[in-house]
Amino acid sequence: MELKQSLSELVFSKGELKQKVYDSTKEAFELFRTTSKQILTLFQEENKENMKNIRFEFIDRGDFEYEIRFGGDSLIFMMHTNVFEFSRNHEVMKSQYIREDPNRSYCGVIHVYNFLTDSFLYQRDNDLGYLIGRIFVNNEKHYFIEGKRELGMLYNNFNTSLINSDSVQSIVESAIEYTTNFDLLTPPYDEIKVVSVGEMRNNFDKKSLVTAKRLGFRFQADTDV
Repeated sequence: MELKQSLSELVFSKGELKQKVYDSTKEAFELFRTTSKQILTLFQEENKENMKNIRFEFIDRGDFEYEIRFGGDSLIFMMHTNVFEFSRNHEVMKSQYIREDPNRSYCGVIHVYNFLTDSFLYQRDNDLGYLIGRIFVNNEKHYFIEGKRELGMLYNNFNTSLINSDSVQSIVESAIEYTTNFDLLTPPYDEIKVVSVGEMRNNFDKKSLVTAKRLGFRFQADTDV
């Protein structure tokens, strides 16, 4: 019994490509981790007098996840362990950069979520977080970001954008800036005007009522943000 040569070559070449993408993404993620720690240290040093009132914390959650806390917000950075390709209809696929080498369209992904820090501190399991950006990294360490405002508008030149210390610092700072300006709004009155006995017994302020920055609003568009 023998394998088709073309099949063996396909499996090997695709596997090698995906491993390179994974390695590039993991290296980028570690750079994000290190840079985030450094940025929080700078915040702490510049705001020593206010440290009693404003928190700046780094929480390591394992090989593929970490959290930074500042003020009342948390940003969670999560690296997916799999490799993805953009769909044929994605705008990136139309670029000259991809047309010159289709392998460049294979990417690892780092997700950036925004949560309220109190949601974790008080174990409010029903509270919502928002994906504010996802960072795609290919085997050449080029990156592209889909995201909200500062993230999505500033970092979308896949053919020229390279992951390095300066670019990662800029991305993390933009994420913090966007999150800080993305304010908590009171939920619509009609959504919380009725509370059951069970919810009250279970401490509705902690568990049952959902808290989120844009509760009742569509987050897909920035028009209301």
